[in-house]
Amino acid sequence: MVSGPDGEEAKREEDPAARELVTREEDVERFLAWSLRLAYIPVAVLLLAGLGAFVYGTALFIHSVGLVVDHPFPIRHQIGLFLEVIDLFLIGATLLISAVGFYELFIYEVHRDGSTRIPTWLHMRDLNDLKARVIAMIVLVVSVSFVETVVDSPSGQQVLDLGGGIAAVVVALTVFLRLGGHGSKSGPGRRE
Repeated sequence: MVSGPDGEEAKREEDPAARELVTREEDVERFLAWSLRLAYIPVAVLLLAGLGAFVYGTALFIHSVGLVVDHPFPIRHQIGLFLEVIDLFLIGATLLISAVGFYELFIYEVHRDGSTRIPTWLHMRDLNDLKARVIAMIVLVVSVSFVETVVDSPSGQQVLDLGGGIAAVVVALTVFLRLGGHGSKSGPGRRE
């Protein structure tokens, strides 16, 4: 009986069933590798959604400037308009970060040589990196929304209720990041 890697390979070449099994495994692996291209769909949608948030934020800014010029007082409401613009830009940035993350994790690693201007902090090694960046942006968006409510709210109780809810969400997201394996050095999605 022939043993070792060369012997097993020779045995597979002689056995048609073993050759067919290897061919099927190779076909499945090729199909799975090709299926990663489906990630182009969320990348495109996230880029378009980010662009939409930036365009909408810009349109709201232009509209807000017109409102401030026409009616400069009361100032509280005007501040709320600009906080909405900040919120939209943060949402757009979150969508762009997600698009870059999906692209880098599933399609192709983005190289940061002299010709590209992608910041190094956008490097995604695994899904935990992407989750951490998106959750950080969600916390920023929620914080800005809270400040917007504080500025526009006539009721202290409403602000207190909303602040408590936001604090609970932020604590839950922080615990999720800490206990969800974000700090691990290895894992199924880890690329070296």
